[in-house]
Amino acid sequence: MDTLHIDYEVSDGIGTITFRRPEKKNALTFDSYREFEALTRSLAHDSEVKVLILRGAGADFCAGGDVHEIIGKLLEQDMHDHYRFTQLTGACVRNLREMPQPVIAQIRGVAVGAGAVLALAADMRVLGESGRFGFVFTKVGLTGADMGAAYLLPRIVGLGHASELLLMGDVIDAAECLRIGLANRVVPDDQVHDTVWKLARRLAKGPHLAQELTKRMLQRELDQDFATALENETLGQALLLMGADHAEFFKAYCAKRPADWKGR
Repeated sequence: MDTLHIDYEVSDGIGTITFRRPEKKNALTFDSYREFEALTRSLAHDSEVKVLILRGAGADFCAGGDVHEIIGKLLEQDMHDHYRFTQLTGACVRNLREMPQPVIAQIRGVAVGAGAVLALAADMRVLGESGRFGFVFTKVGLTGADMGAAYLLPRIVGLGHASELLLMGDVIDAAECLRIGLANRVVPDDQVHDTVWKLARRLAKGPHLAQELTKRMLQRELDQDFATALENETLGQALLLMGADHAEFFKAYCAKRPADWKGR
């Protein structure tokens, strides 16, 4: 789809969304939110895209909502408009979690506010050494439970770290992100792009149906009891045991050649 406020391109089955307001640290506007939501919603039905990368233009990932373009204008609107807006921002996160493709956030510089939550909604986060995370909502008089942050963050870093980050609103550096499990990897800034693309290419060449079901199970089992989760996993694995990709693995193993994954 055509976009005016974010960049989107596809290469070798890898989609890349770039927030492109580097002069504003890629702060989001109403228009960029709407385009991001529509694009990520459409990707759920795009079988050509196997992996999605989120990144920011220039030196930063995303500084969240633009103070003047969003906060200033929302103060002039009523409760109905506010609710419609928060529904839109929540949908952006839901789309990332519900889409079948693995999502990798490529982060240099700041990822704060809504930018931090969009990165949080990715399946993996690769930070450059300049990367900084901040869930700064309480510092602007808003609840830290925004866009799913209070649901996702404790499940990634634990309740104690999540409580501190969401209550205090402090910005933490890449080393601290790695220590508490918010970052999957931290590399020098000039290696972030290559590191992310290496991961993305591995995923894009892999068994897509197996990856899709793995992501779906991880998301669903967050709220299931163990017995339900175990039953769902037995059903899912039974299906994939009959899949073409699993049979291809065995043929490739016996022939001592790489598997030719078809996503079936």
